Amino acid sequence: MRARLAFLSLLRHRARTALAVAGVAVAAAMLLDMVMLSSGLRESFAQLLTSRGFQFRVAPRGTLPFDTEASIARGSDIAARIAAHPDVEAVSPVLGASLHLVDGSATTFGLGVRPDVQGDYVLERGADLAADDDLVVNEDFVRLTGTSIGDTIRLAAGYNPLLRTTSGERRLAITGTARFLYLSADQPAVALLLRTLQDMTGALEADRVSLLMVRARAEADTDSLGDWIERVAPTVDAISTREALASVDQRLSYFRQIAFILGAVSLVVGFLLVTTLVTVSVNERAGEISVLRAIGVSRGHIILQIVIEGMVISVAGAALGLALGLVTARYLDALLASFPGLPAAIDFFDFQPGAVGRALGMLVAAGIVAGIYPAWRAGALPIARTLHEEAVA
Repeated sequence: MRARLAFLSLLRHRARTALAVAGVAVAAAMLLDMVMLSSGLRESFAQLLTSRGFQFRVAPRGTLPFDTEASIARGSDIAARIAAHPDVEAVSPVLGASLHLVDGSATTFGLGVRPDVQGDYVLERGADLAADDDLVVNEDFVRLTGTSIGDTIRLAAGYNPLLRTTSGERRLAITGTARFLYLSADQPAVALLLRTLQDMTGALEADRVSLLMVRARAEADTDSLGDWIERVAPTVDAISTREALASVDQRLSYFRQIAFILGAVSLVVGFLLVTTLVTVSVNERAGEISVLRAIGVSRGHIILQIVIEGMVISVAGAALGLALGLVTARYLDALLASFPGLPAAIDFFDFQPGAVGRALGMLVAAGIVAGIYPAWRAGALPIARTLHEEAVA
């Protein structure tokens, strides 16, 4: 009964109620997006790093993977020594280089891998690497070059734009297409056998690689394993997933503070909107409320009805804000994902039902609290004086 009366009371001023619900919805959408943004990038990055089960990226000391042109000499020897540890399940050596299409002006990123242990791409069509002249490409490379599975192309590791000459040229056959996990959107990429790319780039004699990815067993102590790797190979840094995420947390701390501030502002805006609307409604209905009190309606009934009005506005605004927030999050995510250099698999907004539910619950709670003050004022109205003032007016 009280809920029905509260609903009918709000319908008496449809335009004002609709505007209040819309305002709360905007506040809810901003709050939702800030909650999703504050944890989305970190969670997405964590899922990306652990998607293939590799807990360590072993890079040249003082660098990050592919951050510079520095490389690790005697990569196969270091990989074999690391793989001999009982807590290590697999070691994947990787070499990265820019490759040039000899029959055109296109440039692509090339990865030299060992297909049996690689963790850089997921094969989608065709066959994986097997022979020295095999090549796996992504869809961006296919669109750029107009090639398809079965075609043979010529790639070179070096290109002199003045003399228009190439070096490290090789004829390769496309055997399959794949989705590369760590590359940015619209970046053409190819994968070939590690020894093939080493031969093309002149890194075969020194057995150079860009990094080693290490997959540890589930029961392994990653902290002690990382220390052991750096003792066995003093020229490298073993960067664990936990350390990488700690670095990300540090770099994103300011980012999360901004999200927290904007989320708090959204809560305050929602609170003030509900408080203002319910207070105006109570002031307009002061005579009506006094009449109800005069005929025996209890103060608690009046207070509860007005609190329910604030709750209805908050719940309706939160429901509408959920839909609005998801739409804006998708748009903003597509906008931010176009930032150059970011992996295509990174999402800025991560929908976590628990966190989103808590955020919207806080907004609804704020709406309920917002109705308490005007409800208390309505319950405390002096009956006789209010009726007299209304009669005189």
